[in-house]
Amino acid sequence: MRHTLPLAPQFYVTAPQPCPYLPGRMERKLFTALQGDGSGKLNDSLSKQGFRRSQNVLYRPSCTDCAACLSARINIADFAPTKSQRRTINRNQGLTRRATSPWATEDQYDLFRRYLDSRHADGGMADMDVFEFAAMVEETPIRTRVVEYTDTQTDDLTAVCLTDILDDGISMVYSFYTPDRPRDSLGTYVILDHIRIAQEAGLPYVYLGYWVPGSSKMGYKAKFSGLEVFVGGKWEKMRGEDDYSAELHPLSTDPIAEQVANISLPDLSRPAAVKL
Repeated sequence: MRHTLPLAPQFYVTAPQPCPYLPGRMERKLFTALQGDGSGKLNDSLSKQGFRRSQNVLYRPSCTDCAACLSARINIADFAPTKSQRRTINRNQGLTRRATSPWATEDQYDLFRRYLDSRHADGGMADMDVFEFAAMVEETPIRTRVVEYTDTQTDDLTAVCLTDILDDGISMVYSFYTPDRPRDSLGTYVILDHIRIAQEAGLPYVYLGYWVPGSSKMGYKAKFSGLEVFVGGKWEKMRGEDDYSAELHPLSTDPIAEQVANISLPDLSRPAAVKL
């Protein structure tokens, strides 16, 4: 008997676990699998609705009484670098960019481990081994690139970003960099360079993941002009940081069935066009 995958994505909810952004809270995610020929179309559609990719899964926070996590993207047309960001660009002129296929290397993993040990030693990825790292990079059913930044003088790998190509922009799935150059603001530089990549490709958005009011880990995202956040089922130009609340409320999140019913899905019955 021949079995085929269902055309309509199936959505699931994770069990609650400690929130990595706001202490004392529990997080829960709504997720679906990325599989089959329609993966690219599904990723494009759900990214516009606040979802993020992790390997072959698309997920969005769906906590019972918290709606603090807001998907964030930079509207390239509204972006203008600050003086501080222009200085960051100038400080990193000695870096060269190279985009490759999603293939993990030992140099990448060594840099990844140094980054985690310095910045996120108690985070959810702290125990990730080389095989799990390779899976994070290589298990992608869509158009993905590994963007590497190398110091032209030392030839050292300095920063890396796992980047998805969407139909309306690029999504920065995960980035890491050397902890040995704190004054160079490498995290900010990688975002600034991805804005440049989007401009060069004629794409309107750079997706940054989630911005969380009240979380110091996510505060840097609010420093980019042209920032938009996904609120109430639509994108809006970000107002002042104080206009967004991380307070708990029992009515902050719709029931799961209602959330799923309100997700707009692409037509997966027709094969996607092949991009060469």
